[in-house]
Amino acid sequence: MKNVELNHTELIQFLMVADKEQMELFLEEVHPADILDAVHEYEGDPLELLRHLPEQFIASIIDEAEDEEKYELLTLFSKKKQMDIVDEMSSDELVDLLGAINETEQDSIIVNMDAEDAAEVRELLAYEPETAGGIMATEFLALKDQMSVGDTLDYLQKEAPDAETFYYIYVLDDDGVLKGVVSLRDMVKSSFDTKLGDIMKESVISVSVDMDQEAIGRMFEKYGYLIIPVVSLENKMLGIITVDDIMEILIDEDTEDLYRLAGLQESEKVAGGVRESVKSRLPWLIVNLFTAILAAATVSLFEETIAKVVALATFMPIVAGMGGNAGTQTLTLIVRGIALGEVTLENAKKILKKEVGVGVLNGIVLGLAVAILGLIWEGSAVFGLVIGVAMLLNLIMATLAGYFVPLTLKKLNIDPALASAVFVTTVTDVLGFFFFLGLATVFISALI
Repeated sequence: MKNVELNHTELIQFLMVADKEQMELFLEEVHPADILDAVHEYEGDPLELLRHLPEQFIASIIDEAEDEEKYELLTLFSKKKQMDIVDEMSSDELVDLLGAINETEQDSIIVNMDAEDAAEVRELLAYEPETAGGIMATEFLALKDQMSVGDTLDYLQKEAPDAETFYYIYVLDDDGVLKGVVSLRDMVKSSFDTKLGDIMKESVISVSVDMDQEAIGRMFEKYGYLIIPVVSLENKMLGIITVDDIMEILIDEDTEDLYRLAGLQESEKVAGGVRESVKSRLPWLIVNLFTAILAAATVSLFEETIAKVVALATFMPIVAGMGGNAGTQTLTLIVRGIALGEVTLENAKKILKKEVGVGVLNGIVLGLAVAILGLIWEGSAVFGLVIGVAMLLNLIMATLAGYFVPLTLKKLNIDPALASAVFVTTVTDVLGFFFFLGLATVFISALI
């Protein structure tokens, strides 16, 4: 069975009726993610689709699932089958599953594991989940420098299936300290009697076990590696992190930042229920309500001015809205720069000068444009001047707010993506109204 291309309905029908031989051929051509999609589409008991699959493939399907769904899929099976599936999971996959459930559920799995494996899993669970220790796999290939290429290739034939990857062999000393790395390519190019120590690269880029996962992601991006080893403070090798795992994490981090900038919880799903969505969105909408009241209070200070020049009410949203857009542009750039480590103490002043320059130039261009519009609309040069200057001032302040708010929150150990948008919008709305109506009040005699 080659080049299998089935839609979800056909895939479901096949999984329901295929015999063992057909299934074995089929699984060579299908990806676990496609089976998981079929499970999501199927309206019956998922076990009807999964019960004939081998444990190793079920483990791969569980790995493709969202963290909160992994345990749910595992518990479809009997206790014995569950442990057979767990035995097929790599350490990082198993920790992802266990990290998404409570301690009682964790214990129900760990208590049935081999004592050595259980101890290893508990050790991995002790690491912070968003650090190198929390995401690493411990199934790596490590040998001594005196081992020959020929013996290593023989070893790989036996051990590679159980390793997370076999493209790189790590060379350790008797204490487990990382000494070097040998790629599969280097071994293929060498004679069988060549020692690993003669072809290994001694300068190995590694990460500390407590390094944050976002920083690790930047290292993968910088060096273009497929794998990075994880070491202790004593440089003892503890595990590896692969590029596919870190890419999944970075996608989740980006999604989290995007949701938080919009005032959403990252747990909210498009197909989720009304109650969950309201619970996710309402708190920040309430915060926005209070900030809107603050902006309204600013406008109320100038009720007499607005009553005398009604056109001010028409143009107020333009000044505030453009300031909000400009502030959001800077905010997005700075929040992303913080996440990627591009904003540092060394370049902070340079970035500030650049952003202020952008705010001034944008303010001049847009200020002139809206001043001309105000002149034509009201036939008053003073009206045009008032709205033009207000636009310039608000865009400068919007840029400053978009720069300083996330950096201040970061310094206070508050996620910049979580609360920055609310504060920046408040600044641009309040100051936009204040600049425009305040200037109008100063020049009221020329506007009437």
